[in-house]
Formats: sequence, C-alpha cells, structure tokens
Amino acid sequence: MIIVLLKEENEKSREGGRGDVQRIMLKSKIHRATVTDANLDYEGSITIDELLMEDAGIIPYEAVHIYNISNGERFETYAIKGEANSGTICLNGAAAHKVSVGDLIIIANYANYEEEEEARNHKPKLVYVDLNNRKIEKTPSYIQSL
Repeated sequence: MIIVLLKEENEKSREGGRGDVQRIMLKSKIHRATVTDANLDYEGSITIDELLMEDAGIIPYEAVHIYNISNGERFETYAIKGEANSGTICLNGAAAHKVSVGDLIIIANYANYEEEEEARNHKPKLVYVDLNNRKIEKTPSYIQSL
C-alpha cells in the first residue's frame, strides 16, 4: 500500500501537480546595509529602519538571515521595526557579537513554495542601499551583463 501511494505521489509531481517537494526561494534582501549600532544589552534581534523593512516586505518578528560581508559571519535572527527614515541597522543581544559598527551586511529572508510554477515565476524584492542605509536604484550586475 505504501509503495502505491508513493508511486501515485511521484506521478502527481511529474504531471505538475502538488508534490511534497518545497522550494525555498529568496523572498527579499537588503543589500550592503551598514551596521549603525550593536547593542549587547537588548534581548535579541535586528532593528531595521521601518521604510527599508516595508520596501523589502519584511514584517516585525519575521525571521531574517544576516550575511556579514565584512567578516564572513552568517546567522539568523528576527526583525524589529526601527524609526522610519533613520537608516538604523542595529544588531541586538548575542548577535551583536557577530558585527562591528560600520560592517556591511546583507539581510535576507526566504519563503517556501510548493508549486513549481509559482517558484519559477517568483521575483524577490531586492533593496539596495547607500552607506547611510538610504534606498538607491540599482540594476543587479547579472542583468547589466545581458
């Protein structure tokens, strides 16, 4: 019986139906943000300028991955809202040990997609910022080379 069910599920997947495969896709990222503060005494998280969160589609308490361009550290935490238009990027709690003020980081988050078509058509929100964490328009390098 189990073999038959697995066979049916595999056939369903091959036919473009719902399978049990989930694809994890980049949902959004804030690229090359500058760390403005590191607060060990806060209970945890990353404080992000509210406007940048909105532009990236990140909501309060959503999980985010932090990739430190300056030192190679990679870790996960959750986002909390900072003052709008302040340029704030502050790592809090234990995560503050993994950055220094002035480090460049990438803030990324991901979403699961069960439908292959949805995953293939997904376009992440890419937010580029200047050294003051103000949004700038930028064409990704892979598009410039086409």
